[in-house]
Amino acid sequence: MMETKHIQIKDYNYELPDGRIAKFPIAQRDHSKLLVYNKGNVSEDMFYNIANYLPKGSLMIFNNTRVIQARIHFRKETGALIEVFLLEPAQPADYEQMFQTTKQCSWLCMVGNLKKWKEGSLKRTFEINGFEVTLTAMRSHEQGTSQWVDFHWDDAKVTFADILEHAGELPIPPYLNRETQESDKITYQTVYSKIKGSVAAPTAGLHFTDDVLHSIDGHGIDREELTLHVGAGTFKPIKSEEIAGHDMHTEYISVRRETLEKLIKHDACAIAVGTTSVRTLESLYYIGARLGNNPNATEEELHIDQWEPYDTNPQLKPVEALQNIVDYLDKNGMTSFHGSTQIIIAPGYKYKIVKMLVTNFHQPQSTLLLLVSAFVNGDWRKIYDYALAHDFRFLSYGDSSLLIP
Repeated sequence: MMETKHIQIKDYNYELPDGRIAKFPIAQRDHSKLLVYNKGNVSEDMFYNIANYLPKGSLMIFNNTRVIQARIHFRKETGALIEVFLLEPAQPADYEQMFQTTKQCSWLCMVGNLKKWKEGSLKRTFEINGFEVTLTAMRSHEQGTSQWVDFHWDDAKVTFADILEHAGELPIPPYLNRETQESDKITYQTVYSKIKGSVAAPTAGLHFTDDVLHSIDGHGIDREELTLHVGAGTFKPIKSEEIAGHDMHTEYISVRRETLEKLIKHDACAIAVGTTSVRTLESLYYIGARLGNNPNATEEELHIDQWEPYDTNPQLKPVEALQNIVDYLDKNGMTSFHGSTQIIIAPGYKYKIVKMLVTNFHQPQSTLLLLVSAFVNGDWRKIYDYALAHDFRFLSYGDSSLLIP
């Protein structure tokens, strides 16, 4: 454990020229390149052939979160532009309820140009279905590094989901250094996205098309979905020399009982699509271990802290951990597990559930690169050197890799 905390982030640096960052996606999402890392051997193919590399009878897990139009711009009477970036719902705190609220709600937000918004309210008027709606934003207080912002609007038939649809902007990653375009509304969502709540796409999923999903089904591979709402913290750079100094952000997860059952049926072995699916699946193990010690735990008591996998050493089999969650749902008459996780996966971590991983190429010195390194037993440089030498495109709109340790 101590060794993991003392990892020097400078050891996870590599040279990423700006020209290698994909600013836009390619025209056909499944025509991206696929790097295949199989037990130390590296080769390449096209993404639409991915099913050929997956074992028949295996289980593939996708994150079905949907990116919300989380950026709202207001202009003050002075002309100053204020950007309010929604991070997570505060009142009501439940995502599903939040998007159905009418007249008022509150979010924890990041505020751009905060110094120009000392006091008073911000207002913005726009049309929804031919009717004029005025949205008002009031700053309430600071909560950690976020601002609590209260929103009010004057039409009782309009939900907050409608407000975002008409007044919000899709938050594409900051490193793309460009404005959001109309096309991003389609290309920055996975074809299977359903549950609104993310402020960044689970980008490994952007390569999948209906054709690829059919070919996966045709190869006799089971598919299941879970939900992790990706937070803005996914882009937060590690500023400390050792990763012990980095605070992981909290993300909210939701897993249906059927998905847990399917995982148990597959002996708690899964192919994860994306690092968000990884973080969810691996957190489930520790949630199940907690329930083993405290079957009556509340949702708050089941939150997985950043260092929990390293500070505790549960002796539970992964299948037993998952069964503990199913039992908990049954006892409480619930059909889905809702929880939160701050898990950091870095070298020294022992994977419990994820056996293969589909993921894009991540930023230097990022927590996602640490996760990949832990998965391939430290062999990440071989993968990234190959990708850089063979014209792979990097980051959110870039190419993909299939990792088999």
